Amino acid sequence: MFEQKTGDVIVRVEPDFLPEQSSPKDDRFIWAYTVEIENQGDIDLQVVERFWKIADSRGQVQEVHGEGVVGEKPVLRPGETFRYTSGAPLSAPSGMMLGTYSLKAPDGEKFAVDIPAFALDSPLGSRVIH
Repeated sequence: MFEQKTGDVIVRVEPDFLPEQSSPKDDRFIWAYTVEIENQGDIDLQVVERFWKIADSRGQVQEVHGEGVVGEKPVLRPGETFRYTSGAPLSAPSGMMLGTYSLKAPDGEKFAVDIPAFALDSPLGSRVIH
C-alpha cells in the first residue's frame, strides 16, 4: 500500500493488476486501485475534484481531471475515511500513477491533497524502476 499525508489528510492507495481483463497481445493491461481518504482533522472536508497523471513504461501519459470521485463528492467528518475502487487501463505492462484531490472546508476554502505516486508493475512484463 502507498501512503501520503498532506496536512490532516492521509491518502492510501493499493493497486491490483487484473489479468482476467487484460490482453497482452492487444497491449491492454487493466488495473484496479483502491483509495482511502482519511480526515484526521477537526473539521468536515468534502472531496470536490480529482486530478490523475497516468504514465506507462512506453512514455504515454494521460491526464484525468474531474469532479469528485466515482460519481460522488463525499464529505468526510473528523476521523472518517472514504474508500472507493476505480480502474485504469495501460497500453504497456507497467507504469505509474499520481495525482491530487481538491478538498473544500466548510468556510469554502479549497486546498490540494497529494495522492501518492504508485507503481503499476504487472507480472507480464519486465520490472521497471520508477
